[in-house]
Amino acid sequence: MLHNANDLRGDRIAARDGDIGKVDELYFDDEDWRVRYFVVDTGDWLEARKVLISPASIDRSKSSEDAIAVALTRDQVEHSPGIDADKPVDRQYEEAYARYYGYPFYWAPPEAGVPPPLERSGTRAKELKEAERKAAQSHLRSSDDVVGYSIQAVDGKIGHIEDIRVDDGNWAVSDLVVDTRDWLPGKKVLVPPSAVEAIDWSTREVRLRLTRADVDRACRAA
Repeated sequence: MLHNANDLRGDRIAARDGDIGKVDELYFDDEDWRVRYFVVDTGDWLEARKVLISPASIDRSKSSEDAIAVALTRDQVEHSPGIDADKPVDRQYEEAYARYYGYPFYWAPPEAGVPPPLERSGTRAKELKEAERKAAQSHLRSSDDVVGYSIQAVDGKIGHIEDIRVDDGNWAVSDLVVDTRDWLPGKKVLVPPSAVEAIDWSTREVRLRLTRADVDRACRAA
């Protein structure tokens, strides 16, 4: 099922033994466009502390329209590594988070398995080294941060990001919801991540490999 990130905001996260809090925003990876964490506001339970919950913990059999169920306990969440709301989530934090919950490093090759990594020898060592080089800088982005980014086609601006749409089957970003009011008044289109050529985070601009005509013809209406 597809969900807009804005619609997920406020959804309840339920642990095995009680509620954890509500979804505040999503962190997605701008390399493979997958949601890596829900940022959950724990409210009064943990004195307004925010925690990260990985989609890997979701228990689909117990989830409902009212709540996203996770196979975690409140105690696990309470003692998980904390995040600083004023600082980006870096790879050092992600490693600590993965080790705490026993998750594999998603940025490492599959054979690395669950941390600690395999012994560094031969081909595996080379692959692990390359993975670490690529992971030196986190590619996590906030769903809130990208709202408002300008969308530039090859031949001109088409609008700005209003939301992102995610597929809860694999928690991948399926589309960018783009408001084209300055180009096609009253129309919103869904632009797939595959159409993105590059993102300039300093100028808040997303550049597409499509022309305006391509977008108008090929991108579905939101």
